[in-house]
Amino acid sequence: MRRWLWLFGLGCAGCVNPFAPRLVEGEPPAGVIGDQRTLEGLFQNFRIAYVLRDTVLYGQLLDSAFTFTYRNYERGVDVSWGRQEDMRATAGLFRAAQQIELLWHEIVASYGDSLRHDVSRSFALTITFSPVDVVRIYGRATFRVQRARPEDPWRIVAWRDESFY
Repeated sequence: MRRWLWLFGLGCAGCVNPFAPRLVEGEPPAGVIGDQRTLEGLFQNFRIAYVLRDTVLYGQLLDSAFTFTYRNYERGVDVSWGRQEDMRATAGLFRAAQQIELLWHEIVASYGDSLRHDVSRSFALTITFSPVDVVRIYGRATFRVQRARPEDPWRIVAWRDESFY
């Protein structure tokens, strides 16, 4: 009996389910990642980082001086934190969620130059924690992005969530 259990365990360990895709290891497939030297590429990578729940890709979007700010309407104050805390919070969200879908909608405002730019755009975010625990957020976020030279990738320096939820 012990031998059959051992063989069964060995057989299961070597099985591959052709109907279940492998988890992506390393970088996402070519053509999925946007050119972060463009604003649209930056937002594409932001979306892909959330959909794949990829903290490495997400971290590449943020400048070392990054600040996230949101309004705590219950207390009537703005709350902010830096890059490290945001990475921890985002990693926790990515681990807790079974699925995340982020859709960027229209750009409400956009101004700046080739080194610094402010973009405000609306979004729809759906976070599935379980089949009975799904959170849907529709809102707007304003980003300040910058880079040292026009050929460098854009990095998010500030993100202000202007959603009311």
